[in-house]
Amino acid sequence: MRPENQSSVSHFLLRGLPIRPEQQGAFFSLFLAMYLTTVLGNLLLILLIRLDARLHTPMYFFLSHLACSDVAVSSVTVPKMLMDMLTQDQSIPYAGCIFQLYLFIVFGTFDNLLLAVMAYDRYVAVCHPLHYPSIMREELCVTLVAGTWVVSFVHALLHTLLLVRLMRPENQSSVSHFLLRGLPIRPEQQGAFFALFLAMYLTTVLGNLLLILLIRLDARLHTPMYFFLSHLACSDVAVSSVTVPKMLMDMLTQDQSIPYVGCIFQLYVFIVFGAFDNLLLAVMAYDRYVAVCHPLHYPSIMREELCVTLVAGSWVVSFVHALLHTLLLVRLSFCADSTINHFFCDLTVLLKLSCSDISVNELVLFTEGGILLIVPLGSVLCSYICIGTIILRVPTTKRLLKAFSTCGSHLFVVSFYYGTLASVYFFSSSWDSKDIIASVMYTAVTPMLNPFIYSLRNRDIKQALRVFVNRTNFFK
Repeated sequence: MRPENQSSVSHFLLRGLPIRPEQQGAFFSLFLAMYLTTVLGNLLLILLIRLDARLHTPMYFFLSHLACSDVAVSSVTVPKMLMDMLTQDQSIPYAGCIFQLYLFIVFGTFDNLLLAVMAYDRYVAVCHPLHYPSIMREELCVTLVAGTWVVSFVHALLHTLLLVRLMRPENQSSVSHFLLRGLPIRPEQQGAFFALFLAMYLTTVLGNLLLILLIRLDARLHTPMYFFLSHLACSDVAVSSVTVPKMLMDMLTQDQSIPYVGCIFQLYVFIVFGAFDNLLLAVMAYDRYVAVCHPLHYPSIMREELCVTLVAGSWVVSFVHALLHTLLLVRLSFCADSTINHFFCDLTVLLKLSCSDISVNELVLFTEGGILLIVPLGSVLCSYICIGTIILRVPTTKRLLKAFSTCGSHLFVVSFYYGTLASVYFFSSSWDSKDIIASVMYTAVTPMLNPFIYSLRNRDIKQALRVFVNRTNFFK
């Protein structure tokens, strides 16, 4: 952490614009009109692009994201400035200042990167017009925008965490490293477990990447269900890559220390993808509900715009959720004993190591974190209750088999995922070896099994795999 005897700052004072008091009213009206024009103009542009099929092209797809980012940039800064002009209260809380800074860096960076993406789009359109449709495919456009968002969030997080460490409350203990205890296994078993988890990790990465590749290459898999599944596979790779490689390195080198910054970054990324998995399972449950209960209206309900919005919303909520808990954790001090009884930096374990008052952290964890867990879980349960009700009205063998083939894989993944989470965070009063083993289930085992669960009884995936293998053999 930081050296002790640091000043504590709870608020900052924004000086505002260098204008005279008698000019406040005129400038308030001017900036209010500009802000409303910005919001309404960009929202109208987004609405037109979404509603008119002729505008469903790469250029307008990028432009809609630029408009969304422009609204966000203005909303992060201008309303506060207008409120200060109106109330003459120019103070801003410490947490509000940090949050405003983070969002401003996110959307500012996104604008910067997206302008480069749009320039590349214009270059292809002008210099290679005949190849434009094949180059600027939908998959490439979505990948470019998603990558831009991810880089923006990570860039903002890096600078925000570095700034927060400079502005810590007084009398903090200095901790530069943590010690990860790892798995509760004997020294003579290290080699066998290393080989086991290495094989599991490679299977996870290769299996999920193969699943993503098949979905991208086979046009028959360009449906909402497989669109969500590709994002779940991407998240599964990330969850495993955040935790398992460090655990394997500790087994190999016997050096179980992790730097403070590395621990915080691992925690942030783990929360991001853990929250995203949670939200995406709810989205997939809704997709299955529509497919079973409203099959005739499925194409009109699960439109491409809705699917992209649901996934993008899940990503944004996950990033903000992780940022909130990470910033609250970074402000804490830690005791001399910096040993983490786990194989990765888990939020609940780190809170137990803190010497500071963690009442605010616990309150936010149980309220905001609880809502983020209960609402998606409730959505999953409601979706499957509705599915079960529809099926049991006329319970035929054919309908039961069709419903199982449609929902069985997802239902199994949901049960396995929430079951292991509940056993760790809700049904355990003290952190012990059983909880660590349960954590292995949702960080290493579940991501490895998901590609197989969704592929074993799925004819579309099997057929896409056969086509991919045949193409590979043909090129050889």
